[in-house]
Amino acid sequence: MKLTAEPFTVQKRFPLTISRGTTSTTTNLWVKIEAEGIEGWGEAVPFSIGGGVRQTTADLQQQLQAVIPLLQEMTPLARSRIQSQLKTAKISSAIRSAIDVACYDWLGKRTGLPVWQILGLAPDSVPISVTVGISSPKDGKKRLENWQSITGGKRIKVKLGSPEGLDADQRLFQTLYDNAPHAKFTIDANGGWRLEQAITMSYWLANYNVDYIEQPLPVTADEKLPLLAKESPLPIFADESCFTSEDIPRLAELKVQGINIKLMKAGSLTEVLKMVYTAQACGLQVMYGCYSDSAIANTAMAHLGSLADYLDLDSHLNLKDDPFEGAVLNNGYLQPNTSPGLGLTYHAANTRPSSGDFTP
Repeated sequence: MKLTAEPFTVQKRFPLTISRGTTSTTTNLWVKIEAEGIEGWGEAVPFSIGGGVRQTTADLQQQLQAVIPLLQEMTPLARSRIQSQLKTAKISSAIRSAIDVACYDWLGKRTGLPVWQILGLAPDSVPISVTVGISSPKDGKKRLENWQSITGGKRIKVKLGSPEGLDADQRLFQTLYDNAPHAKFTIDANGGWRLEQAITMSYWLANYNVDYIEQPLPVTADEKLPLLAKESPLPIFADESCFTSEDIPRLAELKVQGINIKLMKAGSLTEVLKMVYTAQACGLQVMYGCYSDSAIANTAMAHLGSLADYLDLDSHLNLKDDPFEGAVLNNGYLQPNTSPGLGLTYHAANTRPSSGDFTP
């Protein structure tokens, strides 16, 4: 099979600030595989979780060039063998994800079936959450109003862990709640709190319509999760602490109640499925998240949406210039269509010159 990639730059309508920094522009890779006259598409997205764990656009481009010779004699049907070779070559999870998704898209186009149907799933899902980043109350309200005009604002994810402290976190959340008192909220601190701060905020947030707190502590403080889970009146979910299915039994022992699965961390749609079933076996809830993913990656995850308890697949909705269309937003639900493969289309007019990188 032939493997190629094109960088494309996407710009956010609203820059996203989390506890580690701000992102406004990202250069992703549009990965394409071709065999038997059929082309499958995937996407590699740079990301960082702090602590030196970072996959940059330059890294991804370099690795992709390195794997082209490895895959030339292989077929897109050999997903398991492809993943094995990529892991042996120590290829990053974002590149492995892009290639695996492209293989699934290729298979769907070859069979004439959407990916969700190939996997024996339904196109059903739960409503997606939309994200309000760390900001002033005034800017947070403006962002909320924008989301309400797009999705109705039924489920809102709020980024907390402000460097300005808990008072700033509380002021932002209170403003959002006052302007959307009937919405369901989730909280993501991106590891921005210390244990005592997380306990304080868990009690304060429990007075509102909050379902859970995601990654309240940094990855280096995982050993404190049992104490937090014991003290917190709200469920604790892991994100940066959870990459693959191998992490889930350990996190279950640390008493978290859910995990955030991101395609770029997992390394493949195949691994996403493994993570879902492992989490369910461990009694944990499952959410899907994203980085600066375009419609390619979020559509791929939407095909597995029926398996998730929560969906945070909103990044492409915040892009000014996403050149791709796929899963359809319908009354707050992100649903895959019935076209073969991922069901994606490309619009060249939306593209911009490639530049920039993930910089937090």
